[in-house]
Amino acid sequence: MKQAYLVLEDGTVFEGESFGAEGETIGEVVFTTGMVGYQEELTDPAFSGMIVMRTYPLTGNYGVNSEDNESDKTSVRGLIIKEAALCPNNFRSEGTIEDYLVKNNIIAITGIDTRALTRKLRDEGAMNGMITTDSNFDFEKRKDEIKAYEISADMKEYSTKEIDTKGNGTYKVAVLDIGTKHSLIENLIAHDMTVTVYPADASAEEILKRSPDGIVISDGTGNPKDYEGILDTVKELLTSKLPMMGVGMGHLLMAKASGASLLKMKFGHRGANQPVKDLASGRTYITTQNHGYVVDKDSVPTDVMEISHININDESVEGLRFLNQKAYTMAFSPDAARGVHTTEYMVSRLTEMMGGNK
Repeated sequence: MKQAYLVLEDGTVFEGESFGAEGETIGEVVFTTGMVGYQEELTDPAFSGMIVMRTYPLTGNYGVNSEDNESDKTSVRGLIIKEAALCPNNFRSEGTIEDYLVKNNIIAITGIDTRALTRKLRDEGAMNGMITTDSNFDFEKRKDEIKAYEISADMKEYSTKEIDTKGNGTYKVAVLDIGTKHSLIENLIAHDMTVTVYPADASAEEILKRSPDGIVISDGTGNPKDYEGILDTVKELLTSKLPMMGVGMGHLLMAKASGASLLKMKFGHRGANQPVKDLASGRTYITTQNHGYVVDKDSVPTDVMEISHININDESVEGLRFLNQKAYTMAFSPDAARGVHTTEYMVSRLTEMMGGNK
């Protein structure tokens, strides 16, 4: 295999082997802790602009297929893994992870000490980096470019281009698509909903004129400050008093639109094993997450909403319940359609709220 290099903004270099497309790519280097789900991660819009490192040491052992994509295109800037499985064994497999990376022009590196990199990111925080297959790269010439890189939220790139209706359920739900995953739409349909997906630039008036029974603000990528235009739409949708659910970035936007402040996390929550406690029931759930920003718990306006879920590891805000209307949010995914189903009650809650309107 051809040599490849991961170069961090502080000058740290990890040498490994090229895996996937050749060339170079710059992005924010983050880590994800899931054992499985690599294809979902590669196509999750919330990973846009990021070079993703998988802490689980083996990637590709069950291959790839045409069903597990979370969007219609790959979103990561690059991939870092310890070891690649070149001969997958699974009845659903349609190809190898290597072929998938080449086909989708994703630059990857394998064979580096991912534990050392994880420790570095945990201690020092997420940082920018570059993967390159050029053995003659000059860090001094590229360090300013690497350090200056910023993720920008290109909502229109991952949002639906036109209004699209899916399913045939009892309840009509409007989804403001700022980077939603296929599994969320499938989950809503499975809970007796007819889902109408709206482009990111849709107005509140456009959404409300179709008289939905409920509204969902989807997940998205980048910095919440890039969503100022959509923030006004979210505020207006909240004033409708219709049942509302916010997921991921939607959770952050609904919180900010209601008076809370947001903070950038040191290294974020990414993976399929984040422990979250439901404060109402006292039960802890293992959740799938992908976010680098969090609601400042000290800024939550207690006359508008209350904290409903917290992360067991760092006690950060994972969910909010609005006090004067049927609305709630979650920083975690309400279970991928192909994953575990322990937190599907979060979607069932929306069905119950809309049923109260009938």
